[in-house]
Amino acid sequence: MLEKESAVKGIISKGVKYVAGREKIKPELLAEKVAEGKVVILKHRNRYLGIGNGLKTKVNANIGTSPDIVDIKSEIEKLKAACKYGVDTIMDLSTGGNINKIRKIIVERSPVPIGTVPVYQSAIETIDEKGALIKMDTDKLFEVIERHAEDKVSFVTLHCGVTFRTLERLKKSPRKTMVVSRGGAFLLSWMIANEKENPLYEQFDRVLEIARKYDLILSLGDGMRPGGIVDATDNSQIDELLTLGELTKRAWEQGVQVIIEGPGHIPLNEIPANVVLQKKICKGAPFYVLGPLVTDIAPGYDHITSAIGAAVAGWHGADYICYVTSSEHLGLPNVEEVVEGTIAAKIAAHSADIAKGLKHSAEWDHKMSVARTQRNWQEERKLAIDTVKFDKIHRRYKTSEKDVCTMCGKYCAIKTVEKYLGVKIITG
Repeated sequence: MLEKESAVKGIISKGVKYVAGREKIKPELLAEKVAEGKVVILKHRNRYLGIGNGLKTKVNANIGTSPDIVDIKSEIEKLKAACKYGVDTIMDLSTGGNINKIRKIIVERSPVPIGTVPVYQSAIETIDEKGALIKMDTDKLFEVIERHAEDKVSFVTLHCGVTFRTLERLKKSPRKTMVVSRGGAFLLSWMIANEKENPLYEQFDRVLEIARKYDLILSLGDGMRPGGIVDATDNSQIDELLTLGELTKRAWEQGVQVIIEGPGHIPLNEIPANVVLQKKICKGAPFYVLGPLVTDIAPGYDHITSAIGAAVAGWHGADYICYVTSSEHLGLPNVEEVVEGTIAAKIAAHSADIAKGLKHSAEWDHKMSVARTQRNWQEERKLAIDTVKFDKIHRRYKTSEKDVCTMCGKYCAIKTVEKYLGVKIITG
């Protein structure tokens, strides 16, 4: 029985029990949220992950080859590095080399759920076989989707909301950045050339058949996400969101779990409204945001611009963050940049959970505060999100007093207060 169908019938599944234990929530309450579509349960081997309302904000890391760089060993190193620093899911976005082989290796090696974007492979194979993307056969697209499901990916991004209506919106209100989603661009190009509706929208029932067969989670992609803050929250973006809301209802009626993907590049002040719109239109379905990036002027630092947006989005109700690395807009990330992006997104997610008031979210911070007050460097290191960087900075210079750092040295504020009050500062 499908995960959502079980929840609707009041059955507490193995997945619900597993997630409830990890999230410290009552299984009955979690099952209600799954039944309502507000939480999805991803499965990877014998492990489960919950994403959605009332749960900790989750983080995804993108890895994968490109047409110019095909190095599966490097991608596995990225996978290991992202998982080491606590990423919750991995998306394989490979577009170069033997995509089938790469996906199978990543699924096999990953300790966390894997997501993919099947239209990439469908388009690439069509170009290789027929010489042009626009010659892609509809059956080919659905065959690739099922191929990914057979390989046990946990979720797939499908740009089902890119329609002729969306295209007309784009023509009437052109953007500065046009279309920056690769999947959205592939489908729009095919639609224009063939004068046909998006098959993922037109044959959505066929999508649902595959999803039901494999209990595959649909991550309904934002093919019209803005690629610059100048285009944020425009007609094309909102039109697609309205379509995704309609498709969400259809999916739920068939017992299929759904995640909604969101923007993109959004100025800070528009993020709360974007979250409210998504939650309203899609009836509380989990919201998966790429960043969002809050400014466009920081190539090389987009892990920071995205973390700022992700923290605000998470605070206002986004459930799932896709990391952005410092190499975004510049090139394929290396292992170090994957680590950097993962940590930035994890900090954003944790900050959002504290702001949401989730139980136990600030316990980690409380322990760090106590350790700092006690100048317990061993405990501080243990609690640090990045012990490597902790060691690198803390040990960079020597200090005359072992229990303080070189920022304040013998003028440490906490130590000074302890000395002149004549008592240890109470902590804990």
